[in-house]
Parts: sequence; C-alpha cells; structure tokens
Amino acid sequence: MSSLFNRLMRTKSVDAEAGAAGAHGGHSGDELNRTLGLFSLVMLGVGATIGTGIFFAMVEAVPKAGPAVIYSFLIAGLAAALTALCYAELASSIPASGSAYSYTYVAIGEFAAYIVGACLLLEYALAASATSIGWSEYLNSFLNHAFGVEIPDYLRSPLIVSGEHGNEIHWGHFNLPPMILVSMCCFLLLRGASESAAVNAIMVLIKIGILVFFSAIAFTAFSTEHFKPFNPYGLMGNGQEGKGVLAAAGTIFFSFIGLDTVATAGAEVKNPKRNVPLGIIIALLIVVAAYITVAVAAMGAQPAAEFSGQEAGLAAILEKVTGSGWPALLLSAGAVISVFSVTLVTIYGQTRILFAISRDGLIPEKFRTVNPRTLAPVFNTVVVCIFVGLIGGFVDSGYLWDMVSMGTLVAFSVVSIGVIVMRYKAPDMVRGFKLPFGAWTIPTASVLVCGWIISDLSKATYTVFTIWIGLAILGYFMYGLRHSKLANKGD
Repeated sequence: MSSLFNRLMRTKSVDAEAGAAGAHGGHSGDELNRTLGLFSLVMLGVGATIGTGIFFAMVEAVPKAGPAVIYSFLIAGLAAALTALCYAELASSIPASGSAYSYTYVAIGEFAAYIVGACLLLEYALAASATSIGWSEYLNSFLNHAFGVEIPDYLRSPLIVSGEHGNEIHWGHFNLPPMILVSMCCFLLLRGASESAAVNAIMVLIKIGILVFFSAIAFTAFSTEHFKPFNPYGLMGNGQEGKGVLAAAGTIFFSFIGLDTVATAGAEVKNPKRNVPLGIIIALLIVVAAYITVAVAAMGAQPAAEFSGQEAGLAAILEKVTGSGWPALLLSAGAVISVFSVTLVTIYGQTRILFAISRDGLIPEKFRTVNPRTLAPVFNTVVVCIFVGLIGGFVDSGYLWDMVSMGTLVAFSVVSIGVIVMRYKAPDMVRGFKLPFGAWTIPTASVLVCGWIISDLSKATYTVFTIWIGLAILGYFMYGLRHSKLANKGD
C-alpha cells in the first residue's frame, strides 16, 4: 500500500517539465514550436474568454439572478482574478504546455495531475461545444438580417433537449452550424499554432470593436427602472433551486476559462517565464472591463424578464433600441466572428493539454505525435474536433454550462493549492512573477471563492462530474499507472 501511495504521489522536477515542454529548442517528432509573442498570447487569452459569456450566457444567467447578475459577473471575475494570479506565478516558473495539469504534476503528484487533466478535458471539450452552439444562434440571426433567410429548425436544434418534464428526444433534428464551425477550427489548427494565432488576433480586434459599438448604442436606452427589483432571488435563491446570484455566477464562470488557455501555450511561447504571466494578467484586465461594461449596458437597455429564452440576445437588444435591423446585423456578424474565435482557442487549449498528458505516458502516445512540417498534433486535433462537433450537434447547451464551470473551478482550486505547495517545496525557485501578500493569502482566497461557487451548482452537475472522475480514475489505473514515463525512468 505504501508503495502504491508513493507511485501516486511521485512528482516531476521543474527542470524535467521545462525540458519535456521543449524549453531548450529543437524539433523532434513530439515537440511543439515556440512562435508566439506577448501580443499573440494576450489575443489568445482574450479570444478564448470574451465571447459566449457576453453574447450568449446572459440569456442563461439573467433569469437566475435578475439585474443582480452584475454581482454574479463580479464574483466570477473575482474568482478568476485570484486564480489568474496563481496561474501567473506558476507559469513564470514552470513553462509547460499542460497548464494546471503540468503545474499539479510538479507540485502535488501524478495522480492528482491526472485528475486535474480530466477536469481540464471536461472543461475545454464542453466549453468548445457550448460556444459552437451559441455560434449557431448568431449565425441564424445574421442570415436572417442580411438575406431574410433562416436555417430550418431541424438543422439548428439538437437531438437531445432539456424540457420541463426531463430529457426529450427530437428525432431527425441536429444542430448543423456547430459541426461546420468545429470543422473550420480543425482546418486552421492543423495548419499550425502561428497561423491560428494570427487569425485569432484579427477576430479578437473585431470582437472588441463590436462590443464597444454595442455598449455605445445600448447606453442610449439606459433606464434605472430595468434594475428594479435589483436582487429578486438573493444570494442563494431564497429557497428556489437554481436561482440566486451564486447560481448565476456558477453559470457565468465558464466565460473566464480563456485565462487558463494562455497557460496551455507555455511550450509554444517565446520567453515563457516573462510572457505567460504577463499575458494572463493583461488578458484578465481586458476581459473583466469588457464583461462588466457590456453587462451593465445590456441590463440598462432591457428588462431582466426579456432575457429568458431570447436568441441572439445582444443583437435583439440593439434591434429594439434602434428600431432598425442594421445594428443587429452588424452585431450578429461580429458575434459570428467572436464565437468562432472562442471555439478555435478553446479547442486549441484542449489539444495542448492532451499533448502534455500523452507526453508523460498517461494516455496513448498518438496524442503527442506532431506533423513534421506544421508541428501541429494532427491525430490529437482531429479526435478532439470530432468529439466537440458531435456534442455541439446533438446535445442541448443547457446541459453544458454548469459542467464547464465545475471542471474549471476544481482545476483552478488545485492550481491555487499548488502555489502554496511550491512556495514551501522550492522556496528558492526562480519566479518571474511572485504573488503579493505571502504564500497563503491569495491562493486561500481563490480556493474559498471557487468552493463557494461550486457549492451552489446543481445536483445533476455533481452526479455527472462524479461519473466522469470515476471513469478518469479507472483509466489511470488501467493505463496511466503502468505506462507513466516518470515511473519507467525510476524517478
């Protein structure tokens, strides 16, 4: 038993992790290429983060909290900010492609890292699927405003739908646009990281311009009456399950996962010890400012009751405010570009996490094989895109939001704990960025806020998450434990 415990708790050294990530250059058959600078990295973070949270998730979150959804954004943003700082410290000392997975492997141990990896895979796969579903609504809005046509309902609604009386099967229905979007993302990602980053940067600049455009128009119709009653369900829902500021914060939280996508690029960034923490912090500031501005503008322009079930919500708001179709057309076009960017970067993040886990031998080696010309992990990318596309095409988005938040929050909590562990385990380690206020203050606050949000997620979310982790544990003992490269090296 003691021997098994030691195997589960074995850790990698910082030098070993940096070396495995290709930190010393060279290009073997399973190494990525360092082509990304600070600007590309910031655009990667903003591109993965700003998008569905504003363009789509408010329709899910406002009915839960009313105008107090602004508090929900602040709570989710606080949790993200605290954790982003923890990510920044670890990223400045462990330049790896596996994000929280790699940090946990160094700080806590192999088994914990594998579980965190499973959380990240759940987070990224479902987040990419959810954003692709949001893209479907805005694409339909754009086609309607631009050409007066709509995608048939049976081609933009899922097979499995969450209804009032449980799951409903709509035979003959599938959501085609998410599948098309994921296919386009797959094509870009197979061309390599630098090409994907360039396209993403252009889309990010367009989306920021569109959000500024929305806010400017929405504020012209701002009314304080739309904020009354401000907090109808209280913090915890006042006895109503699934309601309240915290419930909405849990739904919104998936909008901040792009910040840890920055950390997944650690093996493809120039000067990662400087640029990764800087990229995380700059992206965080841009994202929080944009979210709060747009949320206040949207709530001020439309009563909370009108958000429920509203397709392409921000475009609909502009059409009401202006009485004209062209602002909604412009915003729908911007949303189509924006959500494309989010989906692209989220899929990118998942492929890099799978690459890191495979590099350590915990999943089959095919997931770390790269194309010798583009240095993109081809098999890995294709498998991820097929999985994400199928979920986006056949599953109702209502099943996905809270599961994304659960995976994210668990991974964030472990990263925060990892900062404390590394401060005591390697006090003299060179850190390009170091948290203020000591080793405990910010990481502890991060864990508490994440736990606070987790506590208000639905029972169904806990059930599905438990099943997923159970399958992950089974996979580790059946494959990972025996094929671990760390174990085979005798480290």
